[in-house]
Amino acid sequence: MLDVDSSTVETGTVPGHIDTQTHIRRVRLPSGHSTPAVARAFVRTALVESSLTDVMEQALLLTAELSTNVVRHTGSNLDLEVATDWRGVTVTVGDHSPGGLNPAPPDEGGYGLVLVDRFSHSWGVHHHANGKAVWFRLETQDSPGTPPLTPDSALAAVEALLNVDPEADLDETAAEYAHRMLERLAEWLPAESGAVLLDTGDGPTTLASFGPPIDEWEWDAALPLTRPWSGSLVLGVPQSAHAMVLTRLAAERLGLALERQRLKHTDDQRRTWLTFVAEASELLAQSLDPALTTALIPRLVVPRLGSWCAVYTVDDPSSPQLATAAHSDEAELPSLLSTLEEQLKHLDVTDWLTPLAPPTEGYLIPLAARGQRLGLLAVGRHEDHRHHPDELEVLSDLARRAALAIDNARIHHERRRIAHALQQSLLPPELPQVDGLELGAQYVPIGDDVDVGGDFYDAVPMSDGRWLLVVGDVSGKGIQAANVTGLVRDVIRVLVRDGRPLESILDTLNEMLYERGGRYCTLALAVVAPCPDGTARLTLHLAGHDQPILINDSGAVTEVGAGGTAVGLLKELSSPRTSLVLRPGESIVFYTDGVTERRRHDEFFGIARLKRVLKTLSGYPAEVIAARLGSTVLGFSNEPPRDDIAILVLRNTL
Repeated sequence: MLDVDSSTVETGTVPGHIDTQTHIRRVRLPSGHSTPAVARAFVRTALVESSLTDVMEQALLLTAELSTNVVRHTGSNLDLEVATDWRGVTVTVGDHSPGGLNPAPPDEGGYGLVLVDRFSHSWGVHHHANGKAVWFRLETQDSPGTPPLTPDSALAAVEALLNVDPEADLDETAAEYAHRMLERLAEWLPAESGAVLLDTGDGPTTLASFGPPIDEWEWDAALPLTRPWSGSLVLGVPQSAHAMVLTRLAAERLGLALERQRLKHTDDQRRTWLTFVAEASELLAQSLDPALTTALIPRLVVPRLGSWCAVYTVDDPSSPQLATAAHSDEAELPSLLSTLEEQLKHLDVTDWLTPLAPPTEGYLIPLAARGQRLGLLAVGRHEDHRHHPDELEVLSDLARRAALAIDNARIHHERRRIAHALQQSLLPPELPQVDGLELGAQYVPIGDDVDVGGDFYDAVPMSDGRWLLVVGDVSGKGIQAANVTGLVRDVIRVLVRDGRPLESILDTLNEMLYERGGRYCTLALAVVAPCPDGTARLTLHLAGHDQPILINDSGAVTEVGAGGTAVGLLKELSSPRTSLVLRPGESIVFYTDGVTERRRHDEFFGIARLKRVLKTLSGYPAEVIAARLGSTVLGFSNEPPRDDIAILVLRNTL
């Protein structure tokens, strides 16, 4: 409920006026969006009841301005007093906000006191402990110098402009809103021309206009906008107080609408940039190849963040090298790169953003990760606009993420190179040539090519003309498994050269690995002795290893050998000896468990499938058997291998 008080006094109670019978009405209004409208209605009723309609327009205009200032600048309750007498009316608008008077100058969007001073006969300010009050006096007999409000109703014009609500249609564009505002102004002002000029940072443009353009505008009201946006409302209309009020009010309303559009656009754009940066990061992280990662960067930048982009590496800081580039117009790329090459000779890029001089017009951004300068990112401006500050932030963020992706790819590449070199050092560089015998091998490392597996094979000559074939699998993966693999391989070679028998070699290896603890190894060892009758005699020891498969000349396949315990697993080693004869045309295939345990979902390659494949390879050379078996095992599944695959084939060609 509104607190309304009405009284009549015999003597004047308004400062600065003659004694007369005065009718006073008071009301306290809560602060809110509708407060100015309620205040105007209260004043209108008081003036109608007092037959003071000839000052109605001025009183309502000034009441609206003062009440709006209270709501906007204090947010407190509003005290409104209307004192009427036979000569005129005195309106007092008070607030409950202690402090000095807020004049709300025009450049801050408020015109209350300017209008009060211009259109009232007298006015003033009361200060009290809890706030302040502004009063103005309007008299029925116009004082000299008080300008009339023309045309017929300035108040109607103000209300018409206020009714062009910038929040009414959220889907309406700023240009459409500006056109509506200019149409209302044209209705109330004798203006032949008008326009709304807007500069969003790329130069002024005409947002809306009516009438023919003129060289000099009579009125130029700045729009209250946040940098880098700026703008103005210009009108070709004779100067008058009426025109000033309406033009500034329209400019304020336009500024609110444009600010709303700007904030909405900024919010939408930032959401878009967040999505873009997240997707770009995911794409960059998916590649672990340095060249591919670098080549991806310009494709992410052009055309969204610039009309062209070039990436340079700086292995030599004094001489950046072009790695990749892209341009929205590929025909312009050669001349652009030539110009950039000359500019880079004279630029020292130390800041996050280093501007490029025309005709390139863009920025250089360092590509740095983990305290190391990796390269430079050069980006050219859009053809239709300069880079927005938000775009520059996105570019800087993208440059940081791209540099980290490149560095990760380089680290991965180096680890892969080291792993490959280490893995190759654990295998013989080439298989030996043995009269009457063929050797073929196939090795496929684990799918993660930055790790080292524990599978290996070897062919070691013995002092009496025989050969020792070795296929092994060390438990686990990585550097520790590789160390054990190298140790086992080297110890076997040393002990074979010393002439030690297989049983002694196995016992020594078992004792050594058991004492070390943590790692064990399965081994298949076969001593091969070519015989004058064209056969080859094999002495086979299996230490926890899968049985090799014998392929005879008729295509029959047989598992051979007797199982034993893995080397280093138990203190005492068990590895029975098996002797067999390899006749001409027959082959024996050694393999690691990466073959039979190759998986396709929940299905294993298995020993049965291995035998079926080898049966079809009877009679083929050893290299062909190894290669075809390896490709068949890999083709069994689309997934990368989870374990190393080692295959060694011996065939009797005598």
